[in-house]
Amino acid sequence: MGKVPFGPTYEEMLNPDIIPTEIRKKALRVRESNELDPLNLFNINWKDENGTVHKVVLPKELTGTKANIVVMLGKYFPSGSHKVGPAYATLIEGCVDGDIIPGEHTILGPSTGNFGIGVAYICKLMGYKAVVIMPDNMSKERYDRIRKYGASLDLTPGTESDVILTLQRTYQLKKDPRNRPLAQFELMPNYRFHRYVTGNSAIEAVKGVGNGRIACFASAPGSAGTLAAGDEIKKAFPEAKIAALEPYECSTLATGGRGQHRIEGIGDKMCTLIHNVLTTDFVVLIHDDDAVRGLKVIQDGLDALAELGVPRESAESLRGLFGVSGICNIIGAIKMAHYLRLGPGDNVVTIATDGFDRYPSVLEDLEKRYLETETFVLRRWAKDIFLQAGTDHIYDFRDAESKERLFRQKEKDWLPFGYTREYLDSMRQPEFWEAEYKKVNYYNEKIRELR
Repeated sequence: MGKVPFGPTYEEMLNPDIIPTEIRKKALRVRESNELDPLNLFNINWKDENGTVHKVVLPKELTGTKANIVVMLGKYFPSGSHKVGPAYATLIEGCVDGDIIPGEHTILGPSTGNFGIGVAYICKLMGYKAVVIMPDNMSKERYDRIRKYGASLDLTPGTESDVILTLQRTYQLKKDPRNRPLAQFELMPNYRFHRYVTGNSAIEAVKGVGNGRIACFASAPGSAGTLAAGDEIKKAFPEAKIAALEPYECSTLATGGRGQHRIEGIGDKMCTLIHNVLTTDFVVLIHDDDAVRGLKVIQDGLDALAELGVPRESAESLRGLFGVSGICNIIGAIKMAHYLRLGPGDNVVTIATDGFDRYPSVLEDLEKRYLETETFVLRRWAKDIFLQAGTDHIYDFRDAESKERLFRQKEKDWLPFGYTREYLDSMRQPEFWEAEYKKVNYYNEKIRELR
């Protein structure tokens, strides 16, 4: 086995203050000055230099809710998205286990964008050749960022709604033993990173906000890694509800639907292997164009928001913080706050996977599709999308029959990829997920030992 690249443990990604002082200081310095310095591996966490979770509590003049909508901000991660966390976790676990060897293996990253960017970035820092497998109709900014980090692109037909084709292509390429996939939809390091690091960071994020508890955690599944944070949230706050958000146009979990949609950053047409459906309480459908138009409102609707009573300073501070999937998550969080009839002390936590930097071309496309985007139009959009978000298209998945349908969807999706029914059935037991989670301790020790 070759040399294992150094990097943080799970524990250090949750609590960067325990990183050796000199390394932490150097990592914080290079975060701004040199994006490609390998010390940036030690900046993979949700926190700022003071150990505070990057978040924003949305103004209630925007959300129209009594409850607090708390959005954790992924744009401050190295490479600009929290997806770099599971990319690193999957790669370092492979190194620790001896499955991935420097100089011998090429890394495959199936993705619709942010995970692929994360794979390209991590491989650049850790010295691996990377190939990112993506649909060929994603935003230009995503392709540019991946090439900037030195990875190759292998493009499959379609859009966000054709992520299954990237998975099929990955399975073709991994027949070559020199290729090692960081398969975000099926490998448990993704689950471990988000349950341990994101889940516990979410618990910290609500300290001092409302009643200091989490009433609901809402997130679009994507790979369903982020949803794993809900498993840890439920341990701390058993009353918390977990809501998975899907495009209305492609409601695979809710109704078995399959279609095209515009919410970049959300995997679909499948129930991912690492999705713990036992803890999913609700599935909520979000209209795709609401997410895109909502992003336009946040980016360019300062006057419109001010006219609706949002403090101008607050509206200004939101610009640049969200991408399309972040707006989707915010809309879903608002809908759940209304549905659960949450009060002023209650908190709904959601995630902004990335920031606006990879979406200018999406708003350029929006301008082509709409005749007018003047202030009066943006004011109407803000009312319709945020202030008047309703409780329609919310599906209760707490009953056994609904869970069974998700398990059947998972079988339909993953039996063709060689997983056994016995393995899939083991996921019906909470013990399966707890055993996978406990491996965090093992990898903490092995990473420390080998670096």
